[in-house]
Amino acid sequence: MSLRALLDGLPIPILQAPMLGASSPGMAAAVSRAGGLGALAAAGTAPDEIEPAVAALRSEAAGPFAVNLLMTTPAAPDPGEVDRALARLAPWYAALGAPLPAAPNAYAPDFSGQLSALVRAAPPIASFAFGVLDRTQVDALHGAGSYVLGTAATVAEARAWAAAGADGICAQGSEAGGHRGHFLAGTEASLVGTMALTAAVRQAVDLPVVAAGGIMDGRGVAAALALGASAAQMGTAFLLADQSVVSAPWRRAIETAGDDPTRLTRAFTGRHARGIENRFMRELGVEEMQVPAYPVQNRLTQPLRAAAAAADDPEMISLWAGQGVRLAVAGEAGELVRRWWREAGEAAQALARRTAPQG
Repeated sequence: MSLRALLDGLPIPILQAPMLGASSPGMAAAVSRAGGLGALAAAGTAPDEIEPAVAALRSEAAGPFAVNLLMTTPAAPDPGEVDRALARLAPWYAALGAPLPAAPNAYAPDFSGQLSALVRAAPPIASFAFGVLDRTQVDALHGAGSYVLGTAATVAEARAWAAAGADGICAQGSEAGGHRGHFLAGTEASLVGTMALTAAVRQAVDLPVVAAGGIMDGRGVAAALALGASAAQMGTAFLLADQSVVSAPWRRAIETAGDDPTRLTRAFTGRHARGIENRFMRELGVEEMQVPAYPVQNRLTQPLRAAAAAADDPEMISLWAGQGVRLAVAGEAGELVRRWWREAGEAAQALARRTAPQG
């Protein structure tokens, strides 16, 4: 079997995006049981916890699923840079009555250890963002029986993943919520819309393409498939699902989002990500290019965001969401998948009638 065959064989070609801090193993299992493909966000998981987590999901999903890692290199920032970053954050911690953290000894789990654990765990699909694996790493995953799905924000990145031996491409459009997955060009040069990116990647590489970004209902799923995608990946659409683990202020921000509420920001994590605009984004926006690069800034703001969530304050939380956030609806994750697939069928039928030859 190939990844293309696996995706073509899904009863419902909808993938749940891996969203660290928002999705859950229960969400992934529910989506896979419904006929879609759930995903476990393992980027924040310690290497020795990955195999048990994958084994647990395998027993619950009763179908294929993906496990996602973010490709990060060990961070060794200059102490002065960390001191300046903490000084910049000090007033925000003080406003919450939270202590300013000391400089950490580590800023993110060890990616090489995570990857080795993922090879041993051998999930059906291993997906990656923020970079591209080398051929040896891809071969190791293939040898374990895992397909490799690489995230690309540009056609050049899709070609890089194809050259590395990946089995498929997740084409991340600019509409997507959360972190940008680009790695070859800068942020601005990598903001290609989902519709244009999906069609261009589909033409450029002979691999199955998963369209991601701004897909919020069955109409979006039908549009992605019409563009030649093998499946549609939905993330923001699941943020109000019963199995979502978003905090109460994050959920409230989603439920009350305005017409055009999201912006890209580097302030929270040191890497551009899309979320609902709040005071932290606005006020640090004037100096967000001075904050340390991911994962340093991300680690330094983690206690702040946790304290803000505990205080029910949405103004200091990373409210990650895509441009279609106003279309998010509540419900059980599996039922949402089935609903969207029914809507996709209705949209396809309406399009068939509209495009049928006249006379």
